[in-house]
Amino acid sequence: MKKLVFTILLFACFFQVRAEIKLTALENLPQTGYVYTDTVKNIHGRFSPYSPYFVVYPDKPCSLQEADSLVRALGLDSYLGRYSGSVCVVNPVGKTYDNQSDLSAFETLVNKLSVISNLKVIGIGRGATFVNESVATHADAVAGIVTLGGKPLRKLKDGAAGVPVYVGGKNSQRVAAAYVKQNDAALVSSEKPLTVYANSEEPLLRVAVNTDEKMTLRASMDEAWQTMLSRNYRFNNYKHTWYTGCRFGEYGPYELEPYIMPEQLGVERRVVEQELEGCGLCLWYEYHPAATLKAAPGTVPLVILLHGNNNDPRTQSETSGFIELCAEENFIVVELEWQGNGYAFMGADGIEHAVYTLLRKYPQIDASRIYAEGLSAGGFMATSLGISKSHLFAAVGGHSGALVTDGYRFTCGAEALWAQCEQKRGCVEMPYFSVCGTCDEVVPFVSRDNWQDNVFFRAWQAYQTMNGLEVTECPDFEVDATFGVKLADRETIRTEKGITMEAGVLYKGNIPLIKLVAVNDYGHWNFKPARV
Repeated sequence: MKKLVFTILLFACFFQVRAEIKLTALENLPQTGYVYTDTVKNIHGRFSPYSPYFVVYPDKPCSLQEADSLVRALGLDSYLGRYSGSVCVVNPVGKTYDNQSDLSAFETLVNKLSVISNLKVIGIGRGATFVNESVATHADAVAGIVTLGGKPLRKLKDGAAGVPVYVGGKNSQRVAAAYVKQNDAALVSSEKPLTVYANSEEPLLRVAVNTDEKMTLRASMDEAWQTMLSRNYRFNNYKHTWYTGCRFGEYGPYELEPYIMPEQLGVERRVVEQELEGCGLCLWYEYHPAATLKAAPGTVPLVILLHGNNNDPRTQSETSGFIELCAEENFIVVELEWQGNGYAFMGADGIEHAVYTLLRKYPQIDASRIYAEGLSAGGFMATSLGISKSHLFAAVGGHSGALVTDGYRFTCGAEALWAQCEQKRGCVEMPYFSVCGTCDEVVPFVSRDNWQDNVFFRAWQAYQTMNGLEVTECPDFEVDATFGVKLADRETIRTEKGITMEAGVLYKGNIPLIKLVAVNDYGHWNFKPARV
């Protein structure tokens, strides 16, 4: 069965729409490099900030034409269009590779890229030897390595971060041995000529090795994509926000995170462009686990996702963890292009209209279990919807976003929302989930110095008001050093990635209505475990 699935995936790979690539010289590098970046807005593609960036180290220096031929021989044009990817062929600084100077040039390239999420490094022949000996032990930000026909690492560097890797060609077993040790990996499967190892605590930390020396570059690359490259990206939000960029090695090893493939999770993605009366042409993305499409009427929950300010409308679905969760729990996810960005601006009324359209389209949706969750600007909107559209939603949540302030362009002002909270007090109960990083520099978390105007503290007060709870007039950081609010079920959650979260709940009687979460040392963005 595994062989059949792999064959189907490999077959699909060969018939992807290939990008019409044209390499150009990459400037401001110590060596010659040629680059192609997919800048076409393709609504049927993927969330581009996490798209793969392939850096290729060839066997020997090559011209622009030779670099173009190498990219096609590897079959990378199969992946660039579908995944909004980029490719850069990098020559050695000198006539041959020198570990010290070429590693310094690699650092320069990483700093030039600044924002890195899915860096894939490919080495061929002598380029593979350089990758094995130098890049592999400085791979804190590298999401995956493919090394074909190179010599093995001679001495493992103490404390080197693990890195997912595919090894093929001559010397593959000897080369793989060093990576298996570096990744602290154990045997997972062996179906000659392919053997796979993985770290028991971090399954994304894999080593796949193929001993067939006659495989073509394209066959090796396709197998590398299926066994390793397509599985993960790198993410670092520690004490900064990932999209602001950072310097080489500045914040330590990046987290390994799953690069989701909805179809492999049993989730069907539908791209919808539809006219909504009163709005115009709207865009949204639907995600349907197989079981939900066959469900009885009125039995399936619906989660509406709202992206951040001018973000890609696939932001929440591909970065928040809700697609993985919907595959496990069988609910429908829909992410709206609610801000317009080439389509109609929805606003709160348009979002409500879209929900009613979905209810008519999919009778299996349970109208009593519709939820909204958003990031940043989407978090502000979701918080607003829980108040202004309390008749529509069963609960709402905001990540790195909370209660609006006057003048906020996407929702009605704070005064109107406060009036609704007071009017509905004792009559409406709306569960609210609030999460933010404690190092968020875009929408700062509550502190002793900012609490009077803090959007999170104001949101907590608003939902305390509407839910008929005692309202915290001012925070008491002696009671709770993180939130300044007395909470039940107070806990510190430690994740397998070494990140901690503070969490607690406000109850009304025995009903949990407000949950607060703070991700320690985290910047402005999604945090997947916060989905629960």
